[in-house]
Amino acid sequence: MDEQQNPTEKRKTEHIDIALNKEVQSRNVTTGFERYTFKHNALPEINFRDIDLSTAFMKKSRRTPFLISSMTGGTKRAYEINRRLALAAEKRGWSMGLGSMRAAVENEDVAYTFNIRKYAPTVPIIANLGAVQLNYGYGIKECLRAVEIAEADALVLHLNSMQEAFQPEGDTNFSNLLPKIEEVAAHLPVPVGVKEVGMGIDAESARKLKNAGIRFIDVAGAGGTSWIQVEKYRSKNKMREQAAEAFQQWGLSTADALIEVRKGTEFSNIVASGGMKNGVDAAKALVLGADVVGFGRSLLPAAALEDEDAMVSRLEQIEFELRAAMFGIGAGSIPDLKATNRLFKIKE
Repeated sequence: MDEQQNPTEKRKTEHIDIALNKEVQSRNVTTGFERYTFKHNALPEINFRDIDLSTAFMKKSRRTPFLISSMTGGTKRAYEINRRLALAAEKRGWSMGLGSMRAAVENEDVAYTFNIRKYAPTVPIIANLGAVQLNYGYGIKECLRAVEIAEADALVLHLNSMQEAFQPEGDTNFSNLLPKIEEVAAHLPVPVGVKEVGMGIDAESARKLKNAGIRFIDVAGAGGTSWIQVEKYRSKNKMREQAAEAFQQWGLSTADALIEVRKGTEFSNIVASGGMKNGVDAAKALVLGADVVGFGRSLLPAAALEDEDAMVSRLEQIEFELRAAMFGIGAGSIPDLKATNRLFKIKE
């Protein structure tokens, strides 16, 4: 590992290695989508080739309802990942979220790892900072800088309280964050959203954020990568390693968080992410209330890290799976899918 890396960059490198090589999937917690099934339509009355995946997000037209979820940045390796993701997103019409940009705000030398606009000139790009940093000296200036570095269309502030609690160098002062989030939302020239990082957002929290001026929300539920488990592998504290095992069932599943936020708030721009595996999961999420579906770690098999064509093929496969699911129920467009009565909860 490069000894010149600052602590934030070093942590980013460790996060990539652990996420790709260790068992960090939430255990004993699922996304919840397996509890739902589609009723097959034997007579769909549509042409598969005419199925339209186009949609709108934050009043902008998009070719697909898909988002590459916030993952990485801040190191040379992370830049290569972001570059390939951006090229694939541009080719397939996906939106793209960036990993936490604190490293770039702190160190101009790594800002380039988040500047992927030249590879994705037409793609909505979402810059990203930890909301808790607003309690550690960050403010509107730093948020503007993140947007500027990424040439971003929006900023998302991520909430990661449980990760910070288990992180050896965690920032755990989450007190009185809401007024600071509200100030950022009021003064930035781009839409500001909020996302969790894999533990889910409940309706009560979402309502507070909506009232504070937040324009979009990513429920980022449990069922995918557990950042408690990621930090367990980084920890050199035996007590915290053992404590992480007590949180194997922690978090609100992606499906439950999505349903709560859709029914319990007036958010018109909801992203569902957290353990999304395929286009069928995405179809279920869209029926349950998502406007956009985010995919993260499942996009990063080893081959895709080294091969741009493999990354493009992965995105194309997910699109095909969504189209096939829509064909199977006779939905020719995203609005038709969202209005279907063919999704049922499996009796437990």
